[in-house]
Amino acid sequence: MLTAFLALTLGNFTFVLGSLGIAAIGACLLYVILFYVLRSIFRQFERDIALVTLNVSAYPVLTIFILVSLKFAFRGLEFPEALEWIERLLTASLIVTVSYWIVQLFTQVIAYYLKEYAQQTEAMWDNVLIPLLEGVVPFVVCLLGGVLLLQCFGVDLTGIWVTLGGATFVIGFAVKDILANFFSGIVLLIDTPFQFGDVLRLDDGSLAMLRKIGIRVTQLYMFKDHCEVYIPNSVLQEQRLTNLSRPTPHYHYSIEIEFPPHCDLDLAQMLMREVVIGHPDTLGDIDHKLRCLDKFYRLDEAGNRTLSKGKKEAASLRLQADNEVNLKLEDIERSLEALMVTLQFAEKGGLTQDEIDNVQQEYLAVLDLIGLKVITTQQGKRAVCEFEEIQSLETLIGLIREWYRIWLKDPNLLDEDQYLLPQEWERKIELLKRRAQRLFLKILNPEREETRLDDYVIDLLKWLKEKFKQARNQQHEPHIWMAGTSQYEGFTFIKFTLNFYVDDVKLENCKRGERVCSEIYQEVMRHLKQSYNHQ
Repeated sequence: MLTAFLALTLGNFTFVLGSLGIAAIGACLLYVILFYVLRSIFRQFERDIALVTLNVSAYPVLTIFILVSLKFAFRGLEFPEALEWIERLLTASLIVTVSYWIVQLFTQVIAYYLKEYAQQTEAMWDNVLIPLLEGVVPFVVCLLGGVLLLQCFGVDLTGIWVTLGGATFVIGFAVKDILANFFSGIVLLIDTPFQFGDVLRLDDGSLAMLRKIGIRVTQLYMFKDHCEVYIPNSVLQEQRLTNLSRPTPHYHYSIEIEFPPHCDLDLAQMLMREVVIGHPDTLGDIDHKLRCLDKFYRLDEAGNRTLSKGKKEAASLRLQADNEVNLKLEDIERSLEALMVTLQFAEKGGLTQDEIDNVQQEYLAVLDLIGLKVITTQQGKRAVCEFEEIQSLETLIGLIREWYRIWLKDPNLLDEDQYLLPQEWERKIELLKRRAQRLFLKILNPEREETRLDDYVIDLLKWLKEKFKQARNQQHEPHIWMAGTSQYEGFTFIKFTLNFYVDDVKLENCKRGERVCSEIYQEVMRHLKQSYNHQ
């Protein structure tokens, strides 16, 4: 009996020692693979996501392998009393390791690259949802890990769950305002009436720029007080908001000017039109604006210049650069319209290989106008397309960068505008590149969506016209209307209304329009005074 027991015990220890030996060899091989083989391979990748994932996962994976091997090895022992605490300790160690691995993997890899992706998208919800997930997911993982850890050591959690269930109602009632703000924020993000950077008119008439929609409050920058305010989402949702940045970032202004009836009304109307068009910060036909710009650069009777020389030169260069951007945009839009017609005819009955090649060549010409070139590399049996930006001032991207850099020389811009303009246009450029690349990949492999390629071209064309940069059209031309007459102390005056648009009024702390209105009014009065003096 004793001999049999010793033989059985010796066999168990032999099994355990053998299992531990195999585990040690496996751990050494896994260490070499994780820290040498895979690391040397992943360092050759252009993006670092694989290498970062490996760095985060290497030690947890190795630890999990060792713990699982130990659990398997110790199960060969037939001493239940001694084995129970070892089993629980190993299980607890596994729970802690897996929880730590999941938290690190989410915070350092998933959340990091989701943030990078969110910066390149137009949607607002991901800029809020990702920080929310970044705070909630680790907490939930640690909470579940703690529950499993307590259960592993035999702790009965039934009473705790009952207590938490009863406290849920009390907690919910206590934080009802927070929950209301939370769900209001979710509604604002899903049913998005505005985007970051939009200028809003609140119920009290004040102007504010949207900075951020948070989980509980919305952050606004108040132009009048030059400060930031935080409004609860539920309060903001109940207000009637006017979005001055939609459908266009250019804002409409009106000025009323009165003339005595004995003035030459036709001449006065022509004078006001030229003054409005000649101002460098109003919208209108660029060629006409360049011809009228000199009207703001001359001496008045006191010897003062109505427009500084630096302002005039910067405005002239900016208008010319703006015109070049618009012309390039028109070329791209015409090319996309031609591509859309080609696809609509070719997709009937399915695209042949020749038609696919022709469509690809047409779209490559569009990418060239935008400023992107496609570089195809061979990775094994698979061809991989990469996109590079063409470094040229003849492309749309190059012209836009040159245009906003000239704009930054405007002496009226504030220090904040020196950051705001590049940030806004570089973001638009990144969105344009992503949309153009996405369409190319669909055209490159149109097998499943060959009948919808024209719809994707229409989407890109619509986005260019509505959200990228709106070309100046007849709607933006200034209009001069005779609004009626007015009586003052027995004298009759003819009332005119000047309607015009100001370019991107969010600049200069949203006071760009007020400055332009003041300068136009001053210039009209100066010309009117000169005409009286000559009579």
